[in-house]
Amino acid sequence: MSKELRVLIVEDSENDTLLLLRELRREGYEPIFERVETREAMIAALEGGRWDIVISDFVMPGFSGLDALCTLMESGLDLPFIIVSGNIGEDIAVSTMKAGAHDYILKDRLARLFPAIERELAEAEVRRKKRIGEEELLKAYAEIKELKDRLQEENVYLKKEIEVIHGHKDIVGNSEAIRRVLRQVEQVAGTDSTVLIQGNTGTGKELMANAIHSLSPRKARSLIKVNCAALPATLIENELFGCEKGAFTGALSRQIGRFEIADGSTIFLDEIDSLSLELQAKLLRVLQSGEFERLGSGKTIKVNVRIIAATNLDLAGAVRNGKFREDLYFRLNIFPITVPPLQERKDDILPLVWSFVKEFGDKMGKRIESIPKKSIEELLAYPWPGNVRELRNIVERAMIISNGSVLPIETPKKSDSLRESIAVTLDEVERLHITQVLNSNGWKVSGRNGAAEILGLNPKTLASRMQKLGIKKK
Repeated sequence: MSKELRVLIVEDSENDTLLLLRELRREGYEPIFERVETREAMIAALEGGRWDIVISDFVMPGFSGLDALCTLMESGLDLPFIIVSGNIGEDIAVSTMKAGAHDYILKDRLARLFPAIERELAEAEVRRKKRIGEEELLKAYAEIKELKDRLQEENVYLKKEIEVIHGHKDIVGNSEAIRRVLRQVEQVAGTDSTVLIQGNTGTGKELMANAIHSLSPRKARSLIKVNCAALPATLIENELFGCEKGAFTGALSRQIGRFEIADGSTIFLDEIDSLSLELQAKLLRVLQSGEFERLGSGKTIKVNVRIIAATNLDLAGAVRNGKFREDLYFRLNIFPITVPPLQERKDDILPLVWSFVKEFGDKMGKRIESIPKKSIEELLAYPWPGNVRELRNIVERAMIISNGSVLPIETPKKSDSLRESIAVTLDEVERLHITQVLNSNGWKVSGRNGAAEILGLNPKTLASRMQKLGIKKK
C-alpha cells in the first residue's frame, strides 16, 4: 500500500522532478507535490500548504539550494530539508549541513534518498511530539498559575510545604545560593581535607559543619564542637588540649582535651578568629603533624582529627592586620565555603518560616494553618541583618503570642534614628544607616565590631555598597 508523502520540490528542471517522483513511487510513496524554483513561489507554497519534507536541488539559476534552506528557516517551519544535486563539492555539502540541511544526496545515487527520507520523517515526528508535549506543559502550568492566583485570598497566604533539600534534614531551603553551598559540602565531605566555613552571624555555619561530618567516613563518631569565643583565653588551651593534675591553679585532676576526644572524628572550631596568636601556633602544629602536649606534660600525643573551622570575619584582612597567622590561614583555607546571608536567598524565607512554625508548634502544642499575606510580604521585604537566627527568633516570638490557626508575624520596624520622609529613597535610607554605623565605630569596616559585622554583611559586600552609594570618610 502506497504511503502518502507531501513533498515540496525546489527544482528548476522538470525532467529531474519527474525522475524524482518516479523513484519515490517506485519506493512505495504516493507523492503529493508542488515544484517551485523561486523564493517568492517557495514562500507562497510554505504558507499555503502542509508539507512533510522539502527536497531541493543545490545549483539553480537565481535561487540556490542554500537560498531555499534560508527561506525555510525564516518561515519558522520545522521540516526536514534534503539536498539532491547532480554535482556538489564536499566542502559545499558540509557547509550546507552546518547551515541546517538534514542530508545531501547525489542525483546518480538516489537509492540513498529513501532511507534518508524515512529517517528524517521519523525524527520530525519525534520533534513534533516533543513540541506538543512542551506546549501542553506550558498550557497546564499557565492554568495552574491562574488557578493559584484566583484561589489566593487577599489576607491569607496559603501554607507552603517545607522543603528540605539534598537529604540534609536540618537544612531548609530551595534557593540556588544554598544549593550551590550544599554541592560544595557534598564534594568535600568524603575527604579528610580541612574546611573553612565563612559567613555572617546567624547564617547556619554550624549546620554546614554538621552536614559535612554526617556525610563523611567519620560519621559513626560524634562531631566535637568548640566555640573559641565562648571561653576565656586562659581556659581555651586547656579545653582544646587538656591538662595534667596540678598544671595550674584549680587543675585538681587530669583533663582530656577536645582534640583527644575527637581522635578518629571531626572537630568543629567556631569563631576561630578569637584564638590568640600563641594558640594559633599550637593549632597549626596539630594541623601539620597531628601532635600536641597537654598542659603540664612533656608527653607528645598524636591524634587523627579532621578540622572544620568557621568565622564570621574576613580572615585574610585579619592576616593583613597581624591578628591572624598567615601560615595557619593558608592551612585552614584549603576548601573555603561561604554561607550566603539570608538577604541573598529570599526563596528560602518561606520554607524556613514554615519549618520554624512546625518546630515551635510541636513544642507549644499549637497548630498554624496560614500566615497573613501582609506578614509574608513584610518577611520578604525585610533585609534580615541577623540572618536565619533572627528569622527563627521572630517566628518563635510570634508563636508565643499567637492564638488560633492564623499566625501574624511582625518584622522589626525601621530604626527611629533613620530620617523619616515619604520622599526618601531606599538608597538614601541605606546610605544614612551605613554612615551612622561607620561614624559610631570610627569608620572600621571589617573585623570584630566592624561595620560589616554590625550590619550582618560580608565585608566585600559592604565595600561594594559603599562604593555604589558614594560613602567616603570625610
